[in-house]
This record gives sequence, structure tokens and C-alpha cells, in this order.
Amino acid sequence: MIDFFYNPTYWHWLILGFICFGLELFAPGAFFLWLGFAAIASAALSLLMPDLNWAIQYFIFGVFSVASLVMWKQLSNKSESEETDQPYLNQRSKAFQGRVVVLSEPIVNGFGKVIINDSHWKVTGPDAAVGSKVRVTTVDGSLLHVVPE
Repeated sequence: MIDFFYNPTYWHWLILGFICFGLELFAPGAFFLWLGFAAIASAALSLLMPDLNWAIQYFIFGVFSVASLVMWKQLSNKSESEETDQPYLNQRSKAFQGRVVVLSEPIVNGFGKVIINDSHWKVTGPDAAVGSKVRVTTVDGSLLHVVPE
């Protein structure tokens, strides 16, 4: 059994790669996917150079693993920060920030209502009369924070 760990062949790396791919089905994220790719790359290298020492093979697997995980992290960060032509998709209320609206119900004790795009929105801010113009400063869920315009 111990000989198995000291003499890995490309088959061992392939099996490890497929085990990682299988684990990816049950684990959240993509961690095991990239380890699987590293194992497959190690298998390919082991197939091309069958006389590699076991320590070098493990070292190469470690380097491939770290490199693939770093590459995945950079790619995922890049895709999250990309500009989109619909930045408020599924965040409709965020699009109201900075918008000037007219109160449909007075703000009394800090709460009132406005109508935006045929929808009633609850607002909070300093007391104001019906018809007053207010600017939406921030959005907290469906509650709009406003200041007098």
C-alpha cells in the first residue's frame, strides 16, 4: 500500500482527477474542479515523463493546484467587477438613488410614500407635506431614504 504513494503513475493522477471532479458535484464552489484539473495535468506530465521522482510529482501537483486556484480566483474576481449595461438588474430600487420624486403622502413622524413608475414606495426622512419634492439618497430594501430637494 505504501508503495502506491511512493510510485504514483499517470493512472493514479487520472483517478485522483476524476475523484476531484466527482467531489465537485457535492461540494459548493469550484475548489475540487481546479484540483481535478491539476491532477489531470500531473497525469499528462507523468505520462510524458514516466521516470519522475514521486516527490517531484507531488510538488508539480501542488504547483498546478495553487496556480489553477489562483487563476480561478483572479478570473472570478474579474467577472464580478465587470461593468454591465444593466447594473440595477434585480435591484430595481437601487436605480432610484439620486432621483427627485414628489411625495404622494406626507412624511409624518419620519415616514411617508411616493409613487415611482406606478408603484408606491415607503420613504423615510424629515417631515414634509404632500407634493413636496424629495431626493432619494439611499435605499434599504424597499424603504427609500429621502431628503428635501
